[in-house]
Formats: sequence, structure tokens, C-alpha cells
Amino acid sequence: MVADDKSTPRLVMRGVEKRFGATRALSGVELTVFPGEVLSLVGENGAGKSTLMKVLSGAHAPDAGEMELDGERYQPKGPLDARAQGVAMIYQELSLAPHLSVTENILLGVEKQKGLLLDWKAMDAVARSALDEVGLDHVQPRTLVQELPIAHQQLVEIARAVAMDCRVLVLDEPTSSLSQKDIEKLFALVRRLSGQGIAVVYISHFMEEIKAISDRLTVIRDGETVGHGVTSEVTPDEIIAMMVGREVDDLYPRSERHRGDCVLEVTNLSGVHGVPSGASLKLHRGEVLGISGLVGAGRTELMRCVFGMDAVKHGELKVGHFSGHASPRMRWKQKVGMVSENRKEEGLALGLSIAQNMTLPHLQGLGPGRLVRPSRQAAACAPWIKKIPIKCASADQAVNGLSGGNQQKVAIARLLHADVDILLLDEPTRGVDVGSKAQIYRLIDELAKGDPEKGRAPKAVLMISSYIPELMGTSDRIAVMCRGLLGEARETHEWDEHQLMVEATGQD
Repeated sequence: MVADDKSTPRLVMRGVEKRFGATRALSGVELTVFPGEVLSLVGENGAGKSTLMKVLSGAHAPDAGEMELDGERYQPKGPLDARAQGVAMIYQELSLAPHLSVTENILLGVEKQKGLLLDWKAMDAVARSALDEVGLDHVQPRTLVQELPIAHQQLVEIARAVAMDCRVLVLDEPTSSLSQKDIEKLFALVRRLSGQGIAVVYISHFMEEIKAISDRLTVIRDGETVGHGVTSEVTPDEIIAMMVGREVDDLYPRSERHRGDCVLEVTNLSGVHGVPSGASLKLHRGEVLGISGLVGAGRTELMRCVFGMDAVKHGELKVGHFSGHASPRMRWKQKVGMVSENRKEEGLALGLSIAQNMTLPHLQGLGPGRLVRPSRQAAACAPWIKKIPIKCASADQAVNGLSGGNQQKVAIARLLHADVDILLLDEPTRGVDVGSKAQIYRLIDELAKGDPEKGRAPKAVLMISSYIPELMGTSDRIAVMCRGLLGEARETHEWDEHQLMVEATGQD
């Protein structure tokens, strides 16, 4: 590793530009990070953060601009070349080979050989050293990655960077699937690595994380650098204003809502795998019922059982006038829609267009007989693309070409197109920027309120979130889940953040 000189930048990106056809993704972006520094890279989904990091990691070649690494010209030929020069990317969607061992993942592409054979002893030694460095001293190098929890898999990715004598470490939304305890461990590791001189670029949409972990920040908007600052000297409101180009006055709008009839009743529900365990709840039209709890508490399993995605061991389910368990197909017919926390694998068909994804559960009226006309699909989607809004070229654009926030909006718009009465939202703003979050919160509020003048009845919303301020800001009532057990729902004003965390951790 190059000796650390805290006065000399570790990484400089100067005037970086990148186009994709007629779309300008980056326009003269500037970024500087020093050895031992944690720099937050902040911006809305679609602002250009991912493109900039792909340029840094060698996945994209810039159209203009220059980069320097420890004072020398840096122009990687590809991701492997960037990694060899000490630039490591840890993506939000982990890039591990789950069927391979920890050692094989850490040394993937740079295996050590003894003659024509792999030198497993040397490779295991490198992996062992890297695992110890990131706090996984209890994990054996030959363990299959798929046998590890998500938090440990993420640390294996970081161990891979450490093993390659990393100089710049990029963490892209690293806490999106972590519990609070795992987040604290990750922060301790980031501080330890930065203390060793590694320059860390930290990407996050959570203001409290940015304030807690970073020394400085750089904000980009619409592919341009719009601000720099010392993190401790900038308020969250000032950061948000730079991100979205305007003030976000009311992040959590709360209209006057009127709780109506019970539309979903769950009684003593237990899943076949032990979670949930005897859960009961009532959801009313015109309210948002929030479910709090730690990752792994059983919140997602509860929602999947309600929607028919997971089998039920025993218990009763009543949706409106329908009683009993049902398949997801039947739930759609019963006016129940769900947004999965795993939009990549369950929530969206990434290879299909926006129009196809949005209309998939409700194709009636889009063509003669059983046929579907693409023009009618596009016309049916147009109002939702405008209302939410979804930043895209057209309704025919493939969903995998959208930013994470816009993908999430497509998943939510599917429920609106189907005109469901009950919305099951599992982590609806995970990986979504602040500006898009504000739009989603406003939409949830409008749905729960309804609009009698336009003939729109209030909807019922059941929402899971690991982000307590989000639950407190949007929910009318909150129930806490701990180890598969669901507590009694109470009015939101009866809770505070400390009480929610006490309940979630099972403390007396």
C-alpha cells in the first residue's frame, strides 16, 4: 500500500462525463477523498451516483475527465484492473457466488497457484487473515457463502477488499438489509479501516448514517456536483435541499384520516416454519398500520402469509367478506396487493417493460378478449407515471434500466393500477432517495385519506419498516414484532423511538 499522506488526496475525480446515447448521466463531476477519510456521496436515485462509481470501478469508461489515485493517473481497463490497483466496490446487491466457499469468493479472479494446481493452503491463509480483519474470526474459510447470514456475507465482500490491499473502499447502501446491531458493527469496522488509511466512499440515503459515519460529503444532482461540505457543519435539511434542488418542508404529510370498517382480520396466525407465531391484528379502511421490529423478527413472514406467498400452519384470515387462506392470485382478485421488500427477485420482472410490470395483475380492458395491446398498456400506465412520478424514457422502457427508486415506484404503481383496497407494503422505501421517499409518503397519505369528492374511498395500508422515524411519521397505529410474536397495536402517539426499540429487542 502507498504510504498515507493525509495532505495528499487518495482519489481525485475531475470533470468526469458520461453519456449513454442522448442521455447525459454525468456532467463534469468533481470528487476528492483523502487517506483515512470517510466521504459520503449523496444524491437522489438517478442523480448519477451509480454511474460515477462504475466509472471509478472500471465498469464504465468516462467520455471525458480524469482520475488520479495517490497522485498518479488512474485509468482502469476494467473492474479486475481497478481491484488490482486497490479500488474495491461493495454494491447494495451483493456480488458474491453463494455456492462457492468464503476462500473462493475472497480470492476470485486472483487465485494462488502451486504449479498447475490451486494453492489452497496459501489461499485459506489469505482468507483467514482477511476474515480476522473484518471481525469474522469465527467463520471458517471453507464455509459456503450461502450458509452465512446477509450481514456476514457483506463482511466477506469487505474482506475481499482487505485481502487485495484496498486503498479506496466504496460502500453502496451497505445497511439496507442490516439490523441496528449489525449496522453498529459495520460502522465500527469502517472507522477501523479508515483509521488504517483506507479512503472510504459511503453512499446512503439515511441522513442519520451520513451524519454519524462521514467526515465530509459530496452531493450530486442530475449528473452534476452541486455541493461539498464538512458533514458536522451541514444540517440534514441543507443536505436534502441540495439533493432535490428545493426545500422538503413536510417529509411526513398527515391528512385528517377517518378509520372505517375492518377490512383485514388476522387471528392467531402461525407459519409452518414457526414465524409468525400466533399473530393477531385488525386493519381498518382509512388507516396506516405500521409493523416495527428487528430484521428476522418475522414481519415479512407475517405479510407473506397474509398475501398467500407462504404456507400457514394454523390461524384465521378474513379479507373483507372472504374467509380462509388464498393464493396471491386470489388475493389480487380480493383487492389485496403487496410490494415485496425484495424487488429484484420477487417484486418486479426486471426484463419486462414498465407497462408490462404495472399491468401484470390486472389486464382487463387492455385488449380484445384475452389479448393485450401494448398501446393500451402504455395508455393505462401514463397517469401513474405522471402522478407518482416515475423518471423514465417511456412506458416501454425495461424496468432494469431504471434507478432503484423508480423501480420501487413501478412496484407501488402496480397496486394503484389494480385499484386494490388493501396495500401490503414491506419496506416500501428501502434504497430510495429522500426526494422519492417524500413522494411515496405523500402517496400513502392520499391513499389512506381517500377523496370522497372524486369517488375514491380510503384505502387500508399495512406497512413494515425498519426505519423508526418513517413508521412514526406515517402510521396511525404501530405494532411491534419480536421473535415471531406480534404485540398489540397502539396509537402512534403512545409510542416513542426508545419504547419501540425496547419492545423490538424483547427487553422488559
